Amino acid sequence: MGIEGVNSRIADIQSRILALQTRPATAVATVTTAAPGGATMSRSGTVFASHLEGAIAAQDAPATGRRTTHKLNSKGIPEDLAAYGNGKIPADALARVGDTRHRLWAPAAESLTRLVADARRDGVKIGITDSYRPYAEQVDLVRRKGLYSQGGLAARPGTSEHGWGMATDLDLNSEALAWMRKNADRYGFVENTRREPWHWAFRPDRMA
Repeated sequence: MGIEGVNSRIADIQSRILALQTRPATAVATVTTAAPGGATMSRSGTVFASHLEGAIAAQDAPATGRRTTHKLNSKGIPEDLAAYGNGKIPADALARVGDTRHRLWAPAAESLTRLVADARRDGVKIGITDSYRPYAEQVDLVRRKGLYSQGGLAARPGTSEHGWGMATDLDLNSEALAWMRKNADRYGFVENTRREPWHWAFRPDRMA
């Protein structure tokens, strides 16, 4: 809700309270409630205060999906993440994706949460199989699946997009893959790894 919407809502609430206050006494039953310090507050005043508090909170809260600009380095990595190092992102810089166990860099997690929810509303189920990958897990993945450059499926440890918390591996059937290819860009996600249609990387500068 923008500032104009908040101001309009406050004005509407004020006009309703004024109308209640100017009605004949027989038309409105005033209910009083105890307030701190022994003072009393009319029910209409309590309602107004409640609505006003909600309007102010809505003004202060960031709008869901509002685009935020992040300063990127020459490799397209947010500078605050680059300072930590690949696979060494602290827990407070990560966030869970929806109600899953998966974590990503907080803006990426928020965007993926919205993406999955919007796909569900379209009748499309998108699962998540992998997300942030600490350095030790990157090393283990190379041991188990081999380097991508040598025909395997793992990036060289310390270079993985998963290690920045900016990539996710998804469980996609044909319908879900088609939905992603049509819509993912609006959420900042791109399909950028040949041979891996399940791998989607987050690009904050690509968000609509």
